[in-house]
Amino acid sequence: MRLAAIALALWAAEAPAEGFRVLEGHGGPVHDVAVSADGTRALTGSFDNSVGLWDLETGGVTWFDGHEAAVKTVIFAGPGRAASAGDDFAIEVWDLAAGARLHRLTGHKAQIKDLAVSPDGTELASASWDGTVGLWDLATGSQTAWLTGHESGVNDVAYAGGRIFTASVDGTIRSWDRSTGTPERILARHGFGVTCLLINAAEGWLVYGATDGGTRVIDLVTGEILADLTLDRRPVLDIAANPDMTQIAVGDGEGHIMVVDTATWDIVHDFRAAKRGPIWALAYDATGETVLAGGIDDTAHFWPIGAKQGGPIIGTTERGFLKDPATMSNGERQFRRKCSICHSLADDGIRRAGPSLAGLFGRKAGSYPGYLYSDTVAQADIVWDETTIDRLFDLGPDHYIPGTKMPMQRITSPEDRADLIAFLKDNTEG
Repeated sequence: MRLAAIALALWAAEAPAEGFRVLEGHGGPVHDVAVSADGTRALTGSFDNSVGLWDLETGGVTWFDGHEAAVKTVIFAGPGRAASAGDDFAIEVWDLAAGARLHRLTGHKAQIKDLAVSPDGTELASASWDGTVGLWDLATGSQTAWLTGHESGVNDVAYAGGRIFTASVDGTIRSWDRSTGTPERILARHGFGVTCLLINAAEGWLVYGATDGGTRVIDLVTGEILADLTLDRRPVLDIAANPDMTQIAVGDGEGHIMVVDTATWDIVHDFRAAKRGPIWALAYDATGETVLAGGIDDTAHFWPIGAKQGGPIIGTTERGFLKDPATMSNGERQFRRKCSICHSLADDGIRRAGPSLAGLFGRKAGSYPGYLYSDTVAQADIVWDETTIDRLFDLGPDHYIPGTKMPMQRITSPEDRADLIAFLKDNTEG
């Protein structure tokens, strides 16, 4: 495990209204965000495999590296702790003061989509696409129970009123007895996958979002629909509440943020926050006046609620894989589609999911300075050249180097592989 030194965040000066701020430093899309209860710090989890801990007063950031794939969920987990999880099927529990790992929790067999901390701060729940929810003792890191019963992956998990609630790809929301881990009831059957949920136990309501764009408020006891907030946008990807839960924000796959008054369930603001792509993650700041949003950009953006913004600010990063194919050679097309989101051609120092390809030919696998490789790649007796790169994409990374963090993909056409190799030779020297 490698922990990078503290660096300074860049607070963008291009935002046209007071209160807009940008957390900049990730090398991949930001999948999740969280803000501490006192509003002084934020967490971001990214496709670049890292977690950022941001000091919102100074703009400083500490990077936590340890995941072997994209980070999909982050959460503050009690005083001085945070937790993160994602595509490597593992949960990392971090000591924020020491800048070190406390526990690495394993046992899930698919990506982990969400984490929740019990109200008493002793337990962590993890929702996974393996169809289970894991319960973990935060003090010891030991696994205490598995919640099983969903017919497909679990997207979200929350604690409320002595129960655990889960939302699943199977279209249901279920409740579980926390003390025994036993299923109690199916609270809702939506018909399409339920992506996210948010609960106010004191007021007795639950809000959920789904892949078909459904956004509904239901009674926490009876399951009766109290309000239907559905708009013609899909999917709904995240729901966040301000500190006193008088307002919620809903992010969708088309780049909008909808803001709702929970007293009347009226939509009080609705604006497009992303130039392109989804709003994956939302979290209010401590004042409840600003919401932190993450999407396809390598940055997270603070939006003042109700601001009169001249245009969207998320989704401005130029993605190589979105270039017009007609403007590229076949070799560049292969690189943009297969490699560019994880790797750069230059030694530019930007954080990414994979190491820079600068000086690739003749370089031993697992040797790029400062990159956290899997043990398999670090110990592999491979030197990158035309033959080894061809075999990598002919067989697929998972077969050529079992245990690699590289995505499972192949380039089946010999001509496409040859064109990619020629492009890499021309663009990775030096």
